[in-house]
Amino acid sequence: MARERSRGMSPGRAKNLVGVAKVVAPALIPVVAPLAARAAALVSDRYDHYRARRLGVPVDELTRYSGRGAKLHARIVGFAHALEELRAGDRAYVEATEARLGQLAAAVRASERMPTARRKAAHRAVGADLDTLEAELLKRLI
Repeated sequence: MARERSRGMSPGRAKNLVGVAKVVAPALIPVVAPLAARAAALVSDRYDHYRARRLGVPVDELTRYSGRGAKLHARIVGFAHALEELRAGDRAYVEATEARLGQLAAAVRASERMPTARRKAAHRAVGADLDTLEAELLKRLI
C-alpha cells in the first residue's frame, strides 16, 4: 500500500520556500514599496479630511486642534469668528463674550491633564456654556 503524502509544511518544503523568498523578495521590494507608500499617504489624507469634517474646520487648520478637547476648541474659535460680525453693533456684548470664550478655552486646555471623569465633566460644562452663548448670539444675529 502506498503511503499517503502529507500536504502540510515539512522541513524540506519550508527550506525551499525560504530559498524562493530570498530570490523573489528583493525583486518585489522596488515595486511594492512605492505602492505601499502611496496607499499610506492616501489613507492618511482621507483620515485628515474625515477629522476636519467632524471638527467643522478646513483641513489646513486641522493641526491647530488636537487632544481630547479639539472639538470644543474648534467650536470656540468658530464662535469667535461669528462674533466678529457683531463687533460694530454691540461692542459691550462682544467684549464680555470674548472674555468668557477666553475662560472656556482655558478650561478646555486645563482639562486635558485631568482624570477622565473630571475631564468629561469639564467638557460637558464648557459645551453647555457654548450652547447658551451660541443661542444668545443667534438671537442677536437674527
